[in-house]
Amino acid sequence: MPDSALPLADRIAVVAGATRGAGRGIARALAEAGAFVYCTGRSVRGNPSPYGRPETIDETAEMIAKAGGRAVAVRVDHTSEAEVEALFQRVQREHGHLDLLVNSIAGEEPMMKKYGWFWTTDLEHSDAILRQALVSHIITAKHAASMMVARKRGLIVEVTESDLLSAGGNPLAHVVKLALKGLALSMAAELRIHNVAAIAVTPGFLRSEAMLEHFKVTEENWQDGGKQDSNFLQSETPLFLGRGVAALAADPKVIDRSGQLYPSWELAHDYGVTDVDGSRPDWGAHTIDWTGFPPDFLAYFRNGSAMQLQWLTTLTERTRKFSTQIPQ
Repeated sequence: MPDSALPLADRIAVVAGATRGAGRGIARALAEAGAFVYCTGRSVRGNPSPYGRPETIDETAEMIAKAGGRAVAVRVDHTSEAEVEALFQRVQREHGHLDLLVNSIAGEEPMMKKYGWFWTTDLEHSDAILRQALVSHIITAKHAASMMVARKRGLIVEVTESDLLSAGGNPLAHVVKLALKGLALSMAAELRIHNVAAIAVTPGFLRSEAMLEHFKVTEENWQDGGKQDSNFLQSETPLFLGRGVAALAADPKVIDRSGQLYPSWELAHDYGVTDVDGSRPDWGAHTIDWTGFPPDFLAYFRNGSAMQLQWLTTLTERTRKFSTQIPQ
């Protein structure tokens, strides 16, 4: 039985994309709760990914070990099914089972960061973007799910962006972020009869390594970034979402949440978790400061929100009608 102070002490987890940002925060939080964590990604010392960032999965595993946790770094290109299959074969060989997969691959893919209207989008790297940021999630979830189905237990977490349908700054980013929410929903429907849950999660204003760099601050003086953008004062560390995911993994009734999308602040409220400094950031309750946003951008948000409401209302009625036709 797991130690009550370490509710995940008997769990084996894979965090795909544990190099930085939300993935690193989740890996650290799972280990903090007692799980053994495989930290996977492409960036290792001496062989970084094309992102050009300094963070590595080795560094993530070392952070966990320094805090007294258990982790191992494994270099995996999650767009390669052969490498992904080899990863889970290793997990099976070393531990005999898998309890949790967190898919946080390519959350900060630089090729998705270019903002612009869809009719002006550069599509030169579109195939690579979809392979890296979406297909990689499907490949990884496929092999994790087969291990979980065999045991009739497990949880797959898809890390996405925004607690609404929309997200991202260009059509490729929109497609990826929306698809990850849909992927969790579709996997949940298939996996329910096997007692395996699939859930999508999103951070709020994430104080990632790249965001700290953007505001030219560190974690020690991060509030100085609020002088440039007051919204940054409502930001959260990657560990905040991580602790929410750890609480999901420890929840004996997590199957009841399967298929849903949860933001970090709702998980924190539901499970009573806090950020590193003991605070509980709530991006959902935050009144956004729209100062500096161009009028066309604001119109996009207004029109998009109204259309989403209409779309969801119509789909709700259609789905309700369809569900009544299914034999019980």
